[in-house]
Parts: sequence; C-alpha cells; structure tokens
Amino acid sequence: MIALLGLSMVTVFLYLVMSKRLSPMVSLIAVPMLFAVIGGFAPDLGDMITDGIKSVAPTAAMLLFAILYFGIMIDAGLFDPIARGVVKLTRNDPLRLIMGTVALVALVSLDGDGTTTFMITVSALLPIYRRLGVSPVLMTGLACLTNAILNVVPWGGPAARAASALRLDPQELFVPMIPALAAGLVTVFVLAYALGLRERARLRTAAPVLVGAGGPPVGGSDDATSFDGGSADFDVLAPDRESLRPKLYWFNAGLTIALLTALIIGVLPISVLFMIGCALALLVNYPRLEQQRDRIASHADSVVAVVAMVFAAAVFTGVLSGTGMIEQMAQYLLTALPDALFPFFSIIVAVLSVPFTFFMSNDAFYFGVMPILAEAGAQHGIGAMEIARASLLGQPIHMLSPLVPAMYVLIGLAKVDLGDHHRFAIKWALLVCAVVITTGLGLGLINIH
Repeated sequence: MIALLGLSMVTVFLYLVMSKRLSPMVSLIAVPMLFAVIGGFAPDLGDMITDGIKSVAPTAAMLLFAILYFGIMIDAGLFDPIARGVVKLTRNDPLRLIMGTVALVALVSLDGDGTTTFMITVSALLPIYRRLGVSPVLMTGLACLTNAILNVVPWGGPAARAASALRLDPQELFVPMIPALAAGLVTVFVLAYALGLRERARLRTAAPVLVGAGGPPVGGSDDATSFDGGSADFDVLAPDRESLRPKLYWFNAGLTIALLTALIIGVLPISVLFMIGCALALLVNYPRLEQQRDRIASHADSVVAVVAMVFAAAVFTGVLSGTGMIEQMAQYLLTALPDALFPFFSIIVAVLSVPFTFFMSNDAFYFGVMPILAEAGAQHGIGAMEIARASLLGQPIHMLSPLVPAMYVLIGLAKVDLGDHHRFAIKWALLVCAVVITTGLGLGLINIH
C-alpha cells in the first residue's frame, strides 16, 4: 500500500505541474503533505520535512551564493566576450545558434555543476534567441539534455554517488562509459542540427510555431513566450551598463578559474567555496556598501525563487524517504520480477533508472534504491560495477526532473514555463536514453547473463 501511495503521489504531482493546475513550488509542498496525511503519517510529518530541509540546506546555500557569484561576474562583464563570440559565429543563423548552444553547454558542463552551466548559457545566448525569434524552450531543452550527459563525469553528482554507495572506484566506473555517453552527446548534436534546420526554414517563411514545438507562440502574453527583444531584464550584457568592470576582467577570470579548479579538486565544500568567491567578487568589483546592496538586490528575484524551490522540494523528498515510499516501491518491483527475467536484470536496471532518476533525487536513488538493486543483482551473480553503470545510463533524463534545482535556475532565467519545457524535452530525453542504453549494451557495460 505504501508503494502504491508513493506512485500515486508522484503521478498527482506531475499531473498538477505539467497541466499547470498548481505552481511547482506549491505542488512540491501540498501534494506530499496530503499523501502523508492520507497514509497516516501526520504525526511524523514535521520530522520528515525537517530531515528533508536539513538534507538540502547545503545545496540551498550553494545555489544562493552560486547565483550571486555568477550574477556578479555577469554584471562585471566576464561573459561578454563569450556572447560576442557566439553572436559572431551564429551570423543570425538559427542553425548555428542551436548547434552553438549544445557546444557551449557541453564545454561549460565539464565543471560538473549544472547551475553555473545554465547561468552562463542563458546569459550569453538568451538575447540572441530573442533577437532571432527562436523559442527559448529549444535552448532550455537542449541545455538539459547536454548537461545531463556530461554530468556523469566522476566529479559530477551521479557517478560520485553511485561509486560511494557501492564502494567503487569512480575512475574505473566512468572510463568504460565514455563511448556510450559520447553516443548520447552525438545524438543531441544531431537533434540540434535537425531542429536548427527546421527553425531556419520556419524563420525564412515567417511561419508561426507553438512554443513547445520549438518556435515562438502565436499571440501569447506569457513571460515564457514573450519575444519583444528589448526587455530590460534580459539586457544582462549591455555594453554600456554601469556595473561593467573591464579593468578587472582578468582578476574576475582568474578568480572564476581558481574557484572552478577548487570545486573539481574538492578543496572545500562547494557551498563554502561559493561563499568565499562571492565575498571576494563583491569586495573587489563593488567595494562601496551601496554598490554591494545594488548587486545583491538585482539578483534577489532569482535567488529567492530558486532557494524557495529547493526547500519546497525538501518536503517532497522528506516525505518520500520518511514514509518508506522509495524503499517500498523498489522492493515491490523486485518482488514482482519473475526469476526468468533476472538474466536481463542489469538491462532492467538501466531502463528503470530512466523513471527512477526522473521521479527521485540522485541522493534518493543512488543511496536509497540502488543498493537494493545491487543486492538483488548480487544474489543472481551480477557484479556491483555493472549495476552501478546501468544505473547511470538513465541520467540523460534526470536533469528534467522537477526535483533538480539547477533546472529551475535554467527555466527561471530564461522565463520558460515548466510545462512547456517538459513537453518539448522529455520525448527527446527518452530518445537519448535509448541511444545510451543501447550503446551500453553493445559495448558490454550491461549484459545478458
């Protein structure tokens, strides 16, 4: 019954969000609380939510100071050369713009942090999308697909969690997966090329296309679908803005490189590094108190929206974990699996990782569910390394999960509606997952036993 309750809760949540009946933040709070009460867990609800909030507090702190840090760098002009380079390369061509989006995200994603990747991508490319009349939904969808693939690097979240949960060597886990991940990345480039050709043809004929299909909508006034091209809140790279600090460009570049290097090496917790980086960036670029207040206030909307979403997601994950819904769903699945299917178990794990990593946080899946799957596999002679690799093959869809804070940074900065984003991207994410899993099977990452 608890497994059924958990599945119903996730289903109701996704329906309310994707049908736009409730906002994601309200849904993340109200839906799990309702189902916890229905399941008789009301007396423990406070402790569950508190545990969830404690678990996401470092993430919330990291996001708060990461958004401020990169916002300050954007204000100071660090990414202006990137924007100018992209503008030059695109030559007002939607195909070049969309292909360039994937290339830029792939490059920046190597730092292992989706939030910073999305902030840089939106800041550099959104003005060009608006000027050409290309829907930002294309940018957000392709950015999520690309980042999800590159996020499997050993210093990224999923591989680190999988290796830690099963006590495996991260490098040994990751290196054999490179060809399968490369196949997924090639698929995204091919998809970007096809969508770029379609956008090029559409704009030449001035044919209107709905937002979810890859172009600007007809007659909408939604913020997510406004294409006036001159909105001040998107003019983050204006060449004459007061916040520019061209004389400090190399200091800011050096500070950012040092910060990202420290993140990769793991000198300090990521939240602490961004706190230090933010303080240094403000102190050097904007030494006066009123300047610092202005910079912080200018990014307050993004900070509040994202951090509030993270803490709302803590309610969802806290109820999922505290009620035992996660474990019960996994146990029920294994109990229902016939013995005749266990030779295909690693393939099944790879396929299941697609919905599991969409419905759950990486922490919930890799620390809560995957050890159960690994134990079941071990009982049938399947090694932990194979199960861990199988569990990572579904990551191309994880970045679209409503539980991923970085995704809210992306769609918030681009002012893209979550429902539009999902309607466009999920079908392509499933295609990329299929390519990665099929390639993994062909390469022997997962096998039939």
